[in-house]
Amino acid sequence: MTGIIDDTEIRVRRPAAGRKDRNTFISGKSKQNAVKTVVVQDGDGRVLFCSPTKPGSCADTTHARQPGLVKLLVDGPAVEVLADAATRASARRPAVRW
Repeated sequence: MTGIIDDTEIRVRRPAAGRKDRNTFISGKSKQNAVKTVVVQDGDGRVLFCSPTKPGSCADTTHARQPGLVKLLVDGPAVEVLADAATRASARRPAVRW
C-alpha cells in the first residue's frame, strides 16, 4: 500500500488583540495567520489520517510527531509513504519507506 503524507495550511482570521498566543498563528512559510494539519491519503485520494489542527508556527516535523503518526506507521503494517523533505525529517532515517 502506498500513502502520501503532507502538511497543509489553512488561513484563519487573526486572533483577538490581547490573546497571549496571538503570534503563534503566524506561519513562517506563508507569513500569514494560519493553522496546520497533517493529512495522509492513499493512492486513490482517500483520506487515511487527518491530525488535529495546530497553530501555523508549528514546524512540519514537529506536527508530524505530535499526533503519534510516525509511531503508528512504524508499528503498523508495511506502508510505502511518499513525503516531502520536511515531513521525512521526522522519521529516524531520511528514507521514504517506514
